[in-house]
Amino acid sequence: MASLNVGNLGEYLREQRRNAQLSLRQLADAAGVSNPYLSQIERGLRKPSAEVLQQVAKALRISAETLYVRAGILDAERDRDEAETRAVILADPSLNERQKQVLLQIYESFRKENGFGTGEAAGPARDGDGAADLATGGGSGTAGGGDAAGSDTGAGRRRTAG
Repeated sequence: MASLNVGNLGEYLREQRRNAQLSLRQLADAAGVSNPYLSQIERGLRKPSAEVLQQVAKALRISAETLYVRAGILDAERDRDEAETRAVILADPSLNERQKQVLLQIYESFRKENGFGTGEAAGPARDGDGAADLATGGGSGTAGGGDAAGSDTGAGRRRTAG
């Protein structure tokens, strides 16, 4: 069964490499892996580590999470939405690194509160509920809700004291 995932990964990598108009040697050099090793991955003979997949993804300018799913490192059904959301947050040029990390922490807090999205109650229809609570300062006591409310309250105290 693992060989099917690796084969699927290899086909996908070959397709992405060709779309990027890179030779096998060029991609291997850019990713910092050997040409024969990359060839074996593409042919489904080797299962690369997450680190190698990350290097290849960076060289191809594609999502590492996508490669992790193809390689069977991440469960496609359970983790696809989370990986895509994280990738979008990390790729947003309007946020600085600190803001991205805080947003990811809040996102993870809500996922935990909702049981990691495994139950029906945590489906897409409810995703906005926690965000609305956070925006209004009415969070349910999660770390994210408490931080947001604490920041506003602290700023208010400083204004009245000064």
